[in-house]
Amino acid sequence: MIPFAMRNLTLLFIFLSPLTFAQEAQLTCCPEQPAAAKQKLMWQKLQQDIAKEVDDIDGVMAVGIYDLKTGTWVMAHGDEVMPQASSIKITVLVELYRQVQQGRLKFEDPYVVRQEDIVQDSDMLGALSPGARITLRDLATMMMAVSDNGATNVLIDRVGMDNVNRTLQELGLRTTKLRRRMMDLKAAGEGRENISTVREMITLLRLIYEGKVLNPQLTADFWKMLATYKKDSHMRKAVPEKVVVASKHGWLEGVRAESGVIFVKDRPFAISVMTTYLQEEKDGEEAIGRITKKAFNYFDRVGRATEYGRVVSNK
Repeated sequence: MIPFAMRNLTLLFIFLSPLTFAQEAQLTCCPEQPAAAKQKLMWQKLQQDIAKEVDDIDGVMAVGIYDLKTGTWVMAHGDEVMPQASSIKITVLVELYRQVQQGRLKFEDPYVVRQEDIVQDSDMLGALSPGARITLRDLATMMMAVSDNGATNVLIDRVGMDNVNRTLQELGLRTTKLRRRMMDLKAAGEGRENISTVREMITLLRLIYEGKVLNPQLTADFWKMLATYKKDSHMRKAVPEKVVVASKHGWLEGVRAESGVIFVKDRPFAISVMTTYLQEEKDGEEAIGRITKKAFNYFDRVGRATEYGRVVSNK
């Protein structure tokens, strides 16, 4: 007669499926998996985290994360057309640098400030007296550092809105469009919004990173300009101060967006987060910060880890 405990054990083995044994064998036979397999599991967890963020937002959110070393994507609603707010200023900066490279403009070209240049949120340009002489580089710095709308409009007029859009088309970006100047409420009311997708904004940044848009000297200068400190950048706030964050954020009522490249040592990545239809704008801001932090944590660990996942902290 089989004791009671042994009968239970026998039943347990009977109800275990062959798949369960196969899974167990797989887990126990090969404890030292290749580094790539381990990193794939970490990447899948990042994907799951991003999917949860997208599901939980009270509004609509698109997210793109691109590994500039491996060419791997995390994507959610990557082709959804979204309003850019001030993030579109990245495209204006690109066109300025392109025209400098072509010899059509120089960063040192002068500009004389006019009273009519001042629009809402022209904090730096508006602090200058009409008649003050500044340069195109000064205007670009204002556009990046404090998102100065007056400086942006001057640059749009100088490089040409049609030229910005033509360059975007030449680079294969069919959706991204600069369709109005900053604070043009009439154009906004008519639906002429500045738009893009996370796929296209990341593609633009990737092409610049790969040296396919600007020469090496101007590429390095572009990243330096885009990395100008921005106190309202939620990507900047999400990572350690020593890490270079070259991004541009934007906000409108119901909209928060930010795109850029985060230069993690040995594992830089491009990231774009766009939100719209927000009930509370702070939800979008906080989501941008959380997603950036999750992405940074992945790339930072992978960049510093040994083949077996041992993270070697910087000394």
